[in-house]
Amino acid sequence: MIVMKKVLFVALGLLVGLAAAAFSPALVAQVASSFGTAAAEQPNKDKHSEADGHAETDGHAEGGEEDGHGHEEAGQGHEGEEGVVHLTEEQISGAGITTAPVSGGELVKTLAVPGTVTAESNRLAHVASKVSGTLKEIRKQLGDPVEAGEVVALVESREIAEAKSEFLAALRAEKLVRTTFQREKGLWEKRISAQQDFLEAQNTAEEAQIRLDLARQRLAALGLLMPEIEALPGQASADLRVQEVRAQIAGHVIDRSAVLGEFIEANADLLTVADTANLWVEMSVPPADVHWIQKGHRVAVSNPSGITGEAQIVFVSPVVDADTRSVRVIAAMANDDHRWRLGDFVTARIRTEAHPVDVMVPREAVQKIEGESVVFVRTEEGFEKREIVLGKSDETSTEVVFGLDPGEIIAVGSTFVLKAEFGKSEAEHAH
Repeated sequence: MIVMKKVLFVALGLLVGLAAAAFSPALVAQVASSFGTAAAEQPNKDKHSEADGHAETDGHAEGGEEDGHGHEEAGQGHEGEEGVVHLTEEQISGAGITTAPVSGGELVKTLAVPGTVTAESNRLAHVASKVSGTLKEIRKQLGDPVEAGEVVALVESREIAEAKSEFLAALRAEKLVRTTFQREKGLWEKRISAQQDFLEAQNTAEEAQIRLDLARQRLAALGLLMPEIEALPGQASADLRVQEVRAQIAGHVIDRSAVLGEFIEANADLLTVADTANLWVEMSVPPADVHWIQKGHRVAVSNPSGITGEAQIVFVSPVVDADTRSVRVIAAMANDDHRWRLGDFVTARIRTEAHPVDVMVPREAVQKIEGESVVFVRTEEGFEKREIVLGKSDETSTEVVFGLDPGEIIAVGSTFVLKAEFGKSEAEHAH
């Protein structure tokens, strides 16, 4: 329509010009010049209008693109740029995320480890005969009380009979040569006998004394006490072959392996005696936890039957067992009421001393991301991921040796929500 109007307007002008030409050629030239100028300006104006229109159209398109980028960037900022998640207070509260300031404190660890009730090494004795022979008599049964030094068995032995006979012979020989020596000594002092006779008698007496001492020491090594040895000269000959077997400690008989009348070898166990009034709890502790444990620490002991007790650590091994890859720890426990039995399996809870640390956080505040320990530090926009280095820990808290300062605010509850948000944000950035 616009083009048609322009064409009609130009044609009308030409007709007017032709009519006027009859009257004045100058006027024709002027009119033609005016319309020519208008016609020239009109296309330019049309070109400008089209350009302006395109510009406006482009401007709207660019504005739309800018708006689109702006919304996209706003969306990314809300989900979290790298290392940061943007959350409002309402979103934090709605997700159940709680925060707390970082501070120092004390770590108190309770280690729960398996254990076994055993006899103290100094309160357990294997009673054995030091000579071979026939078991003539056994005076104690399982469960019987025993006193230290009490005779619990009798063994008939050729070896002990020979040793006693050797002692008695040496004793008589020593007495004889001692008498001879005393006589020679008196004669020499009176210058009645030669000095050579005196010296020979002295030498013989010393040799006899040595043989007697050796015979006495042999009997002692076979288990005879010195009063028993000194009483041998008055003992009946039939009793020389009998060896008394005595208990080394006081306690109760917890095992009997001997059978009356059987032949026994030297040092074979006849009975086992234990003092069960004081016991040990032997525990197996992982090497990573041993640094918490010291002598004197208290231990709460319990067994599957519900029996409980208290013990105190007396030994921490410096060696890691090659088979179990654990460290042996021993605690002493009173058992006056004899509730505990040897061999009981127990759970031992070792209460360690408080360990002060400069920076500590709740265990639930720490998450693992790509193998690194991290916490989430509160910022104005939301939370920032922070890698940290951990130290010691107990059941509720863990030490931070690098990465946090006291006073910083961190997420301590529902931190798994933040971990998930960071994972989603990093996946979008990677895409």
